[in-house]
Amino acid sequence: MKATARAHPIQGLIKYHGLRDEALNIPYHDSISMCTAPSKTETTVEFGYETDTCLVNGEPIDEEGADRVRTVLDRVRRRAGIDSGARVVSRNTFASNVGLGASASAFAALAVAAANAADLDLSRRELSVLARHGAPSAARSVTGGFSRLGASTTDEQCAGSRIDAGFDAEIRTVVGLVPEHKHTSHAHEQAPESHLFDSRLAYIHDALADMQAAISTGDFDAAFGLAEQDSISLLAVTMTGPENWFYWQPETVQLWNVATRLRADGVPVYFSADTGATAYLNTTSDHAERIAGEVESLGLESMVWRVGGPARCIDDHLF
Repeated sequence: MKATARAHPIQGLIKYHGLRDEALNIPYHDSISMCTAPSKTETTVEFGYETDTCLVNGEPIDEEGADRVRTVLDRVRRRAGIDSGARVVSRNTFASNVGLGASASAFAALAVAAANAADLDLSRRELSVLARHGAPSAARSVTGGFSRLGASTTDEQCAGSRIDAGFDAEIRTVVGLVPEHKHTSHAHEQAPESHLFDSRLAYIHDALADMQAAISTGDFDAAFGLAEQDSISLLAVTMTGPENWFYWQPETVQLWNVATRLRADGVPVYFSADTGATAYLNTTSDHAERIAGEVESLGLESMVWRVGGPARCIDDHLF
């Protein structure tokens, strides 16, 4: 009863913010993201232990994370009729809690590995629903590529689905790593209290439709221009919540300036950020090396990523 899975983190393009149903992890509205590779999480799950244990990169996870892991494992156990604990060992190839979508790959890999360790024959959609109970973004990491999470009011219908894209091969995302650690769960709790939240809900449906159309037709400028705009909208809601959380750092603004300056010179590059200080500079393969050099000239670590695939089982176990 052991299985290992690999999943890629996500970059939010049209992001969700706030949960309509916190118990089921159902957001207020749909969201669209892009999986990023070669960044990855690999997770091995084995049932048959007295209690649940979970290590990430060799360290025990915190209490909040352990509760979320148990939520996923309990759903697998109920479905498979398992009454034992599980050993979970996970490894990331990239920094977590800095705005790089680590919770997406973490719970996507956990869901796929746990279901297979329990010998459950689940569809991709069912795996997406399972992963969502750990983190809503994980539902899209399960399906991979460009994916949309449909925020239905029912548990089984709130799942990720793949969007066929016309430009996967040419896209590159240059990461500007700003190692400012954060946790996003509290921000989601406070989002509806922002006076701008209702305005975001009114804007989001057209943004989702425009993003899906841009991805489907392979319109790079339209898709990543929308992602840049949505990053600003997300920040505006978060910084006008009760705690006025402004999660950008001075380096984040510098990365924004790199994108706007180079774009003014004709370079196809757009800024994007989730709830964290780290930023993505989305471009094409012809310009990635130059943009990475610009990021490093700021004294920041850069990584060049591409579009990643869906979560899947692999043969190499971590224990």
